[in-house]
Amino acid sequence: MLEKYSKKVKLVFKNFPLSSIHPFAHKAAVAALAAHAQGKFSAFHHKLFENYRVLNDAKIQEIATALKLDMDKFNKAMEDPSIQKLIARDLKEGDEAGIEGIPIIFVNGKLLTSLQGFENLIESELKKGKKK
Repeated sequence: MLEKYSKKVKLVFKNFPLSSIHPFAHKAAVAALAAHAQGKFSAFHHKLFENYRVLNDAKIQEIATALKLDMDKFNKAMEDPSIQKLIARDLKEGDEAGIEGIPIIFVNGKLLTSLQGFENLIESELKKGKKK
């Protein structure tokens, strides 16, 4: 969808670490955002999901090293309070929206209930935008 509608649609990623399900979820979210500071959010995020069963501090460092991140900058970003605030804001917004699990997709605030309806929902929202 991002390729097809590249000039009309943007992806906004929100953090919703389910620490009750995975004790390392919050730290993984922090690490992905720390990697984002070096333009490696997506790659780091994918590696986190590939390794979700073995996540720990050493694995986080291993992923960062494998992605050739500047480790001093990465580790400093891991301690950045603004990252903690961003995750807390995302969690609050998710709670307010009634999110119980992930992944989940919204299009202009509307919950996507099936992937078959994804393109239709985008088309509908784009048409509404033209009417304004």
